[in-house]
Amino acid sequence: MASSVGCQHYVRSCLLKAPCCGKLYVCRLCHDAEENHQMDRFKVQEVLCSECETLQKAQKNCQQCHVQFGEYYCDICHLFDKDKKQYHCQPCGICRIGPREKYFHCQKCNLCLAQDLRGNHKCVENVSRQNCPVCMEDIHTSRIGAHVLPCGHLLHKTCFDDMVRTGAYRCPLCMHSAWNMDEHWEMMDKEIAQSPMPAEYQGATVKVICNDCQSHCTVPFHVLGMKCAECGSYNTAQDGGLMQQQRPPQPSDLHTEDEPEPQDQPESQTPH
Repeated sequence: MASSVGCQHYVRSCLLKAPCCGKLYVCRLCHDAEENHQMDRFKVQEVLCSECETLQKAQKNCQQCHVQFGEYYCDICHLFDKDKKQYHCQPCGICRIGPREKYFHCQKCNLCLAQDLRGNHKCVENVSRQNCPVCMEDIHTSRIGAHVLPCGHLLHKTCFDDMVRTGAYRCPLCMHSAWNMDEHWEMMDKEIAQSPMPAEYQGATVKVICNDCQSHCTVPFHVLGMKCAECGSYNTAQDGGLMQQQRPPQPSDLHTEDEPEPQDQPESQTPH
């Protein structure tokens, strides 16, 4: 059995000898936090046993005292940890937390995704090789799970939760709605119906671009939101200024030429 030692990141009974600087650290994350360079996990060749302090080649058990360095060990990533149903994904090139049967590797996204997303997500080529658009940290090798948005872009699960708490509902990259907003759009329909615009804006329209369906359309202007005429989304962006429709002529607007005032007829003079 492995001893319950390690660091805040992993439970293991050995230290890694960094191939870059030769220093000993419990894991690559601890190394990277202290040094001005990063450890290449794939180049690790030696480990130091935490029990007997024997320096040896990287392996699952100590060659001297036979203590188990980790319940799980990957001889490619040189990952030692307690058993979390990990598996090494060859296309990803790293170990993932499983179990393996609950995930599949999407070849286009180049990422392991939950089985319920098979055929049920929008593929974006090599999407995990981009940094998280919220925290700008790596997603592909992150120990934090990724959340797949309907548009196909990825965020850290924790960053997505923060977005929800702050009321942000759009993808930071493409502005597409980050989840199904149908109920919210229905609420906006009712609110707008109960809040008519002032008379001077009655009939005013505006051009919008829909962030959800990419349509360009002309819709009624309202300060609470402009609804896409194609998909019904209020996730739109105004494209240009207001266009005021011509009002039908009102009775008070009709003007007639002034008729000349009748002139007093001169009184006829009577003969003397």
